[in-house]
Amino acid sequence: MIEIVQFESSYKSGWDDFIRKSKNGSFLFYRDYMEYHSDRFQDSSFLFFKDDVLIAVMPANVSSGVLYSHKGLTFGGIISNKQMKIELMLGLVACLMEHLNEQRITTWIYKAVPHIYHVCPAEEDLYALFRYDARLIRRDVSSTIRLAEQIGFSKNKRRRIKQGEREGLTVRRNSDFKEFMSIQEAVLRENYDTRPTHTATEIESLARRFPENIKLFAAYKQQLMTGGIIVYETGRVAHIQYVASNSLGKRIGAVESILDYLINDYYSDKDYFDFGISTEMGGAYLNCGLAAYKEGFGARTIAYDTYQINVANNEPL
Repeated sequence: MIEIVQFESSYKSGWDDFIRKSKNGSFLFYRDYMEYHSDRFQDSSFLFFKDDVLIAVMPANVSSGVLYSHKGLTFGGIISNKQMKIELMLGLVACLMEHLNEQRITTWIYKAVPHIYHVCPAEEDLYALFRYDARLIRRDVSSTIRLAEQIGFSKNKRRRIKQGEREGLTVRRNSDFKEFMSIQEAVLRENYDTRPTHTATEIESLARRFPENIKLFAAYKQQLMTGGIIVYETGRVAHIQYVASNSLGKRIGAVESILDYLINDYYSDKDYFDFGISTEMGGAYLNCGLAAYKEGFGARTIAYDTYQINVANNEPL
């Protein structure tokens, strides 16, 4: 029998320990990361026990009768350990559907963890959702390099890197998140009339909590920061969270110089380097120029998928 328990603070240590040992989790699911924006989302995360043993967790929030797993995260879903097998997952999802019905949840929105973040195969959840007629409602395109089998940089990218070398650019990791975020904010404001997801204060706070996972790399001309990249680092993947350069950095190849360092040096022992998505409007619009820019470094496409499951009176196939 599977028992479903709503998360509360007394489970924090057990939750984080489970994420640490899971086959498809990351630091994004640690409670200290999830709860930095707890004021924006009504947490409704679950823990799943079988015979008093924790077998899975699910980051989640509720809004207007809809369960999201998780609206405040790039991806989420059911996080399981290496003992999770397909029949057990089918039973877990069946129990969860019954529980959601009892809670009068009408709809479940599910952001699957992309396979590049799996320590070992972990797509039992996708089959279980299929059995409940889950509908793909969003597919975002991300550009990713498998670092062991690189395609290589385009001629244009190599020229830009050489230009940075001639300009005397140096690339290094640093902790001046405020200076970088001021560049990022200016770029987003001028080009898109929008703001970063995180404020400078929030990203600084998160980086202090997770210094081995959230890192800033910047390109300097003498002592002037010309651009930077914030990387979210997990066991197998280095993922670009923010990237920006000022007008000088754009002219002299600051971002290309940083990417050359990250891909070919600092993160060469990772499995994947992920540039992030190039889609908007729920995945319906592809920013072709942005995708092509990333592909110039040898990145190719993976999908970030979101599903919708109707909960009421839904019997499995």
